[in-house]
Amino acid sequence: MSNNARVTLACFFAYFVMSGMLAPIGIVLPPLAEYLGEPVAAVAPIFSWLTLGILLGSALALVVFDVLTVRVWILLVYLAIAAALLTLRLSDSALALRLSLGVVGAACGIGLAAAASTITQLYAEDHRASMLVITDGSFSVAGIVISTLAVSLVAAGLHWSTSYLAVAAVAVMVVLLVATARFPDGGSSDTDDGLPAGGAAWPLPVWLCILALFLYTLGQYSLLWWLPTYLEEALGAPREAAGAVVARFWTGMLVTQLLVAWWVLRIGARRLVLLSVSGAFLGSLPLWLNESLTLLPWLSLIWGVANLGLLKIVISFATLAVPNPSPRLVAALLFGATSGTAISPKVTSIIVEAMDTRAVLQFGSLCYLVLGILVFVAWWLMHSRVDTGPSAGK
Repeated sequence: MSNNARVTLACFFAYFVMSGMLAPIGIVLPPLAEYLGEPVAAVAPIFSWLTLGILLGSALALVVFDVLTVRVWILLVYLAIAAALLTLRLSDSALALRLSLGVVGAACGIGLAAAASTITQLYAEDHRASMLVITDGSFSVAGIVISTLAVSLVAAGLHWSTSYLAVAAVAVMVVLLVATARFPDGGSSDTDDGLPAGGAAWPLPVWLCILALFLYTLGQYSLLWWLPTYLEEALGAPREAAGAVVARFWTGMLVTQLLVAWWVLRIGARRLVLLSVSGAFLGSLPLWLNESLTLLPWLSLIWGVANLGLLKIVISFATLAVPNPSPRLVAALLFGATSGTAISPKVTSIIVEAMDTRAVLQFGSLCYLVLGILVFVAWWLMHSRVDTGPSAGK
């Protein structure tokens, strides 16, 4: 295997680990609540340690790569992830559970920023968006594999955290790949941030995309984490069938990302981003408007397809707003996304306790609507700048 292939595969596995931690939360929540003897809504905030850890790691990613190289950080954080996930299975202490999730979250936050920055440095602009979308394909594969595995293991009556042992194994694979690979140079200077001389701030479209990514993850996990509980409580679906609906979403994401990785090379991120945000919003509506248990798995699959790799499409779109996107810019965009993930357990639990699980699904769709408006404004601003730039009218 070539050096670039090892580095790229390690980056893909970094996304697998992140998704492998988040995707099965809605599936393992009910058995964890039974294990602890608490209501599901009371147990859900435990995963705030994971999501807030991801937020902390994303914030640290803005500065830690000035201290040690990206390669060293990847080695350190994925060793920490493997050790912490073993603790989930070996310890029954509630404090150990929270601390382990916090460690995994912080390590994932740093690792994800390291992987995304490495991809942007490893590939030229014409292939960057395509490769970033393919990393989301790895994210979706993890969603399918770990969600399906979690459904089977929960149905078999095994410990709620058993599926996370597979995630620990992938973290070890990341370490082995990185230990035998050479990484690209640092690329754009972090003090430059890819902007013209004079220290100008990032343009408004970048900040709109950061906020849009915050709403994307908040909306996505409002839907994915509570959809199984909604199906069980409101529609009387069996637990295994309810969890399988979430796995269908990740299947749809994977199918469309294979297409989008090629499509974005043809039409560009500027055009694809509008289709992506529209599909994500419209595809989420039937999940709480329709009550047919027969149709819902297919509607979830369609929703996954309609997303069109939204996360990486928005990141790729935002990097077009500056001449040379730096690692710090990529880390800032990911920080916006992880901020939404971080507050999801607490915010969604409050909504469920105040209203019901259907209301939190509606809240997720509302987040998608607002992010669509933000991305459209960012697109309009960037389109106007292109039309009125120095080359316009020549």
